[in-house]
Formats: sequence, C-alpha cells, structure tokens
Amino acid sequence: VSLVLLLPILFVLCILIFVEDGLPVFFLQERVGERENKFRIIKLRTMKVGTPNLATDKLSSSGRYILKTGKILRKFHLDELPNLFNVIKGDMNLIGYRPSLNSQHDLNILRMEFNIFQNKPGITGLAQVKGGDNLSIRNKVKYERFYSEKQSLKLDFYILLKTILSNEKLP
Repeated sequence: VSLVLLLPILFVLCILIFVEDGLPVFFLQERVGERENKFRIIKLRTMKVGTPNLATDKLSSSGRYILKTGKILRKFHLDELPNLFNVIKGDMNLIGYRPSLNSQHDLNILRMEFNIFQNKPGITGLAQVKGGDNLSIRNKVKYERFYSEKQSLKLDFYILLKTILSNEKLP
C-alpha cells in the first residue's frame, strides 16, 4: 500500500534525477542480508554517473560526486523509497538493520558474532534512529542486537516514528 501511495512521488523524483544527470535513475548495489546472503538493494541514484562504487565516506571529495537533487534526497531519506521493492521481493523488512556492503568487514564480523544476520535487514532500524553513521561499529551492532532480542510491534512503531520525524541522513 505504501509503495502504491508513494509511486507519484517516486515518479517525480526519477524525472528530477533524469533531468539533472540522465539515466539510470536507480542505483543497484550488492549488500549482505539475512543469513549472510547477498542481494541487490535498489535506491534512487544520488551520485553522478561514473562515481566509483564505494561507500560515500570512502570517496575523496565525495561532495563533488553528489547530485544537487541527491543532497535533498539524502537529507529527507527519499533515496531509500525504492527499498520498498526489496521489501516486496522479500530481501528486506521495513524495520531491521541496514544491509551492509561486502567491504564492511569489521561490521560484518561483529554482526556474525552477535547473530544479527539471522534476521532480515530493514529500510530503517534502531541503530539509524540512535545515530546511524555517527555511531561506532560496536555501538551500531549493540543497538542491532538489542532490537533483535527485544523486537516488538511497540519498538517497531517507535523506530518508524523516529525515522519519519528525523531529518538526519540514513546510511
């Protein structure tokens, strides 16, 4: 239902990306998900065509790669809207841990150690509303473990509400 309601907004955002920097408007990237299985996450493209396929924090002068439209998409988490297709496909949940890149070895090792990968990743999660990229890897996994152990409808609503009210960028 959310996807159907958001399709007009998604369509407008795709046009804005296309006008600014052409095709493709979507960005596909391999991520690590449930049981350490790989899947392709779909996002709206926020970086210019030809940008090296690295985490933004690993790019030197990442600002020169980000589209003007991309800055707005990231600020309001709109680049994550196509993750709803991953939810429909069954690769992700609405709430969980953010799926990691293969190259995030330290994070993936801790997630294995604390059985985080037994669950599906999510579009948002407790670690995101508690600091996201500003958290250390250890603290991020601490929140993910807490969520995994205390998962409830009440906690999901709290995370969803905090995500909607937040203006901080999700990873």
